[in-house]
Amino acid sequence: YGVKPEMQACHTAVVNNYVVEGHVPADLILKMINEKPAIAGLAVPGMPMGSPGMETGGAKESYAVLSFDSTGKSSVYAKR
Repeated sequence: YGVKPEMQACHTAVVNNYVVEGHVPADLILKMINEKPAIAGLAVPGMPMGSPGMETGGAKESYAVLSFDSTGKSSVYAKR
């Protein structure tokens, strides 16, 4: 789906023709679907503690949700 290795995580989904890679928060997926930006998808590289599905243990780390286009160019879509 064009996800560069440095942006890969443990899960990949295709939602309304957008790629969702890793532990992307649901509210940001809905925002992407509603706003229809000109991107290929969203990614949360790795498995940051505190991201959706990684809440156990009480530890939370800041992480960036990245948008990426079909050429692999990425930018920060949101910070959590």
